[in-house]
Amino acid sequence: MNLDETFWDNRYQSFDTGWDLGDVSPPLKAYFDQLTNKAIRILVPGGGNSYEAEYLHEQGFTNVYVIDVSATALKNFSERVPDFPKERLIHANFFDLDMTFDLIIEQTFFCALDPNLRDRYVAKIHSLLDTNGKLVGLLFDAPLYSDRPPFGGTKLEYENRFKIYFNIVRITPSYNSHESRHGKEVFISVMKTK
Repeated sequence: MNLDETFWDNRYQSFDTGWDLGDVSPPLKAYFDQLTNKAIRILVPGGGNSYEAEYLHEQGFTNVYVIDVSATALKNFSERVPDFPKERLIHANFFDLDMTFDLIIEQTFFCALDPNLRDRYVAKIHSLLDTNGKLVGLLFDAPLYSDRPPFGGTKLEYENRFKIYFNIVRITPSYNSHESRHGKEVFISVMKTK
């Protein structure tokens, strides 16, 4: 499976984005709304149309970054949110990023990666977070597809992968998911402690 820039550019150019809610997901909106420090460094990896980054920006968060391998996705976002700082839109492979953050937001990036990269993803998230930094987001708790994205997973799989590097704060069924995902996702919050 070659899930490279061309693959994702083609998906965005042909509007083949069935995973896209068209808005900030309700569980993440609720999480963002309780954050008080608007200067924290936040990364949205594999951001795509990045409604989460747009919402954070609109709420006055000043250090939000989006990384995506698709130039088309970043261009679409920049056109939709023209006042978002261009230097915080990073056109690169997530695994090549060399920065640190207080908070990383997971929203349909993990499920878009080849499942063979899942352990590498967890390790990379760990390296990108400052001590006491968190990964917060949503992961599918459903089988989904095995031959193309979105790839599914289970709560038990996530617990086993993340406990190696993180203190698991919470991996629980999401009670306030978008209606199209109700009963199909877990809310995850894990903290880097060392």
